Amino acid sequence: MRDCLKFKVPEQKRVRVIIDTDCKNEADDPYAIAHFLMTPMCEVKGLVAAHYETKAKEFGVGKTMECSYEEIHEVLKHMGLSGKYPVYRGAVYPMESEDAPRDSEGARFIIEEALKEDDRPLYVVAIGSLTNVASAMLLMPAIQERITIIWTGGMSYPKGGIDFNIKQDRNAANVVFTSHAPFWQIPADACRALNVSLMELQDRVEPYGTLGAYLFRELTELNERKGIRPDWPHGETWVLGDNATVFTLLDSLNSISYTMQPCCRIGENYEYIPQETGRKVRVYHSVDARLTMEDFYAKLKQYFPHPDRN
Repeated sequence: MRDCLKFKVPEQKRVRVIIDTDCKNEADDPYAIAHFLMTPMCEVKGLVAAHYETKAKEFGVGKTMECSYEEIHEVLKHMGLSGKYPVYRGAVYPMESEDAPRDSEGARFIIEEALKEDDRPLYVVAIGSLTNVASAMLLMPAIQERITIIWTGGMSYPKGGIDFNIKQDRNAANVVFTSHAPFWQIPADACRALNVSLMELQDRVEPYGTLGAYLFRELTELNERKGIRPDWPHGETWVLGDNATVFTLLDSLNSISYTMQPCCRIGENYEYIPQETGRKVRVYHSVDARLTMEDFYAKLKQYFPHPDRN
């Protein structure tokens, strides 16, 4: 990545970020990873591979985390960043109960980074299951006061419901929801604001470097491969929902985008069950699609310029 910035982010505004991702599960995770790595206010300390075992029939039982691990390295390669960021393997399977953490190098890395003496806040961005984050907090409860968790998952309040990320590990979700750690939730309903067309991506992503070509190719190939399904995908559009996590940091002080909700547990049918603990969590009800996607496109164009388009 070239040095293309004509502005500086004040040091007091910079934050530490850990990205925990089921990167190979779907095509939006690589977009979010690239966006974070191109965002100068975010110092990415490392990336952790997450499982997505509800798709084990497609990828192989016990193999989904490794697929995520390999895909993270693939994204870094296309960004010219191989070896520049540590990548860790997370849990292979979801937690068996709410008091049974899955120990892994990824969970241990979260603990290690959280315990460092650093005045900058640490955000653990989970764009998949919450297994690794919950396990880290169970293994070392003291880190709950030292991290903020940002997660794309669950459905809108007050009813709740099932979405892909929450069904990967309901036990882990309950650990996080009822912990003491500050928690920013972006329900699936809010993520849908980041709906883009494939023609838009062809014009504003594909031409820019091997990264742009890779991101576009992976998404369009998945769109074609899954085309026989009646419910998803939709043909000429895609939701880049995981990029919403970048939005929460770019626009973290804009309280019109979220409300503070009472702590809930996740029931057996994935419904929200309010708890009378006094704890509240930040729940996003909207995402600024213009800010998020224009920021991504502009950074991609600057970091990976096309000689005929600048």
